[in-house]
Amino acid sequence: MTAAAPSAAGRRDSILRINLRKFTRDRLAIAAAAGVVLFVAMALLAPWLAPHDPYDTDLLRRLQPPAWMEGGEWSYVFGCDSLGRDIVSRIIYGARISIFIGVAVVLLATLVGTLAGLAAGYLGGAVDGVISRIVDVLLGFPYLIFAIGLMGMMGPGLQNIVLALVYKEWTISCRVVRGETLATRELEYVEAARAVGASRTHIMLREILPNIMSPLIVVATTRMATIIILEASLSFLGLGMQPPLASWGSMVADGRSFLSDAWWVGTFPGVAIFLLVLAINLASQGLRDAFDPRLRQ
Repeated sequence: MTAAAPSAAGRRDSILRINLRKFTRDRLAIAAAAGVVLFVAMALLAPWLAPHDPYDTDLLRRLQPPAWMEGGEWSYVFGCDSLGRDIVSRIIYGARISIFIGVAVVLLATLVGTLAGLAAGYLGGAVDGVISRIVDVLLGFPYLIFAIGLMGMMGPGLQNIVLALVYKEWTISCRVVRGETLATRELEYVEAARAVGASRTHIMLREILPNIMSPLIVVATTRMATIIILEASLSFLGLGMQPPLASWGSMVADGRSFLSDAWWVGTFPGVAIFLLVLAINLASQGLRDAFDPRLRQ
């Protein structure tokens, strides 16, 4: 086993390099990934990038139009909302909430789903039966309805949003990991580790998990876009982040009453959601094309 381990590690490293080179050749995916990085940088540097305090109200600027329209000012490029708050500044700060929730939910759900999927796929038997039935029950509920019900019971707030989305999101990564584990657990290197007396935990975490990371990364990246949309939907319905916190979903909801005479209040936050979700989807598509072994030529 000692002699075989370096060759297995080298094989994994070479496959990873090949996949990364394939991803870098996809110009659309690279551009999308750069767009995601820009959004992340905007969220991290919000205090320095925002031209105004996102919570500073000025009723004299209520529904002030964008700079290129009559009555607009270039210091308020996208105009102001119904309370006179700068829309650009609130979009920049709103990126913090959307990206943080997306990353937090994906990380927690992937961790829980990976451990549950490894246990179900490798141990099998009653463990697999219990975990699979729980997953089947949770997947039977429409995602948004399930999240709305949980938020209605727990109440709004950042922590509750993350928990409400993690409660169901872990099932996605669990099914992926379980399927990959079932296909991997009978391969030669797993049999070799089992033959020399390696523990179940060692085999699952050190032998199987490194070889199923590629599809897991792709799934996690893809799901982040879904989580951002769900968070915006909950905030739009008034079950997510509460005023005065800047949230893209609540900003779109605030703009519903002014679509005819102040379209910019809800339009620009909606465009921000669209651009971030599009960038994540295009980048994840490039990752899938590069890392999915079924698509290799």
